[in-house]
Amino acid sequence: MACSNSTPRQPETWSPEKITNWFNEGEWRQGWTASPDESINKKEFSRQYLRNPEAWNLAFKFLKETDLETITPGRYELQGEDLFINVDEYQTRNEEDTRFEAHKKYADIQYLVSGTERIGIMPLQDTTVTEPYNELLDIAFLDADENNYSLASQENFFIFFPEDAHRPGLKDVENTPVRKVVVKVRIDQ
Repeated sequence: MACSNSTPRQPETWSPEKITNWFNEGEWRQGWTASPDESINKKEFSRQYLRNPEAWNLAFKFLKETDLETITPGRYELQGEDLFINVDEYQTRNEEDTRFEAHKKYADIQYLVSGTERIGIMPLQDTTVTEPYNELLDIAFLDADENNYSLASQENFFIFFPEDAHRPGLKDVENTPVRKVVVKVRIDQ
């Protein structure tokens, strides 16, 4: 259920408290038990979710119902180019070997199935473009003077919107193998 009849479907008009309450109720997670990271922009998520609850519900249902530990790495389309999943396995990297990235067409739901990694998170406005936006790949690469790191593990997930520059794949203590699922949800600009 996206929204009760007593909750208008216009989060742009909601108070911060109403947005937080809606987010914390968590019906949108479709029963998935991983916790949302505190870095998630709740207002933007509520706006995007209520504009396309079918896609978001399908994404979270996939995360809840799929055996993410055994699914073969690769791409899985749930709604063609509008909603797809990338399953990847890789070694975490040193900071000097990673870059911030940002997207315009998609929001990323990022969940680490195994291992741990740090993810740098910065507002897009606080970064400098190092490689211009590539429309075909929906990615720009960026640099930032500061880093705000969060730890990704099996307990939490992240959602990144176009205004969120993120630097995934960083080692926590040492370079280790990880398995990650990234759900790409086309957003409504």
